[in-house]
Amino acid sequence: MRDRVSIGIDIGGTKVAGGVVGPDGVIAGRRRRDTPHLSTAATVIEDLIVEVVEELMTGLDPESVAAIGIGAAGFVAADRATVVFAPHLSWRDEPLRERLQHRLPKPVFIDNDANAAVWAEWRFGAARGHSHVVMITLGTGIGGGLLWEGQVIRGGHGIAGEYGHMQVVPDGIRCQCGNRGCWEQYASGNALVREARALVTSRSPIAMDMISRVDGDPANLTGPLITEAAREGDRMAIELLAEIGTWLGVGMANLAAAFDPGIFIVGGGVSAAGDLLLDPARVAFAKQLTGRGHRPEARIVVAELGNDAGLIGAADLARASVDGP
Repeated sequence: MRDRVSIGIDIGGTKVAGGVVGPDGVIAGRRRRDTPHLSTAATVIEDLIVEVVEELMTGLDPESVAAIGIGAAGFVAADRATVVFAPHLSWRDEPLRERLQHRLPKPVFIDNDANAAVWAEWRFGAARGHSHVVMITLGTGIGGGLLWEGQVIRGGHGIAGEYGHMQVVPDGIRCQCGNRGCWEQYASGNALVREARALVTSRSPIAMDMISRVDGDPANLTGPLITEAAREGDRMAIELLAEIGTWLGVGMANLAAAFDPGIFIVGGGVSAAGDLLLDPARVAFAKQLTGRGHRPEARIVVAELGNDAGLIGAADLARASVDGP
């Protein structure tokens, strides 16, 4: 019964988003709840998930639903059942699949949200037709997923794809993970906003337009605001996105040396900057690529499915686990 729908749930630091997803990747119905504060008990978040799933299943023929997929922003064990660590939620070695399976009428599968996203882009988005895919998600930090010949690569412990914590600058900027010089300290939304605030705070000559945009208050700076300013020709915003893009390209060249993918998919909120980010990334990638001039270069493209990729991928991975691809 490969034509059955599935339910996908995308859990992040701010929301629980759910949808009914067809085998063609189309979302037929949606529900959303705000995610409680980090300190909220894990059972409260589980209650929200169950509530969203029950609402989505209302009116559906139970036999038409294959499975329920959960995409979580955190470390998910290789068994696709346990959330080892979720930085924005209170889950620590949380047996999430077991807890939810007792309360839900369909098979439940858990996965990392970036794993779900790369699967969705391969099945329905920018990576269709490619056999070796690296996805990079640029948001507050950097996450990612790997897909090789139709299989999501999760690693020996389920935690592959955390490239944001590759060290690119020895003794560099301190990262929240505890180490220094991590890639996400130079090529993420946090890095973009941090550098913009430093320039506005110091009242740099190139920051004058931005200062007026935020009424002189660096706290008002956000990634989307910087991207909008860059599109409107703001010099500082364009330069900062170029810097972020350059670091993005450096990291991708390192990943190409390790994995040799045919395509890089760049998603997450920062990817909304499009070629303002990706053109500098492509230049830096070509400059840093090992064996440049004597090997094919991977394509670098923006993700197609946007914020829906995690939800769609979680649902389709769960469906494929029950009904086959």
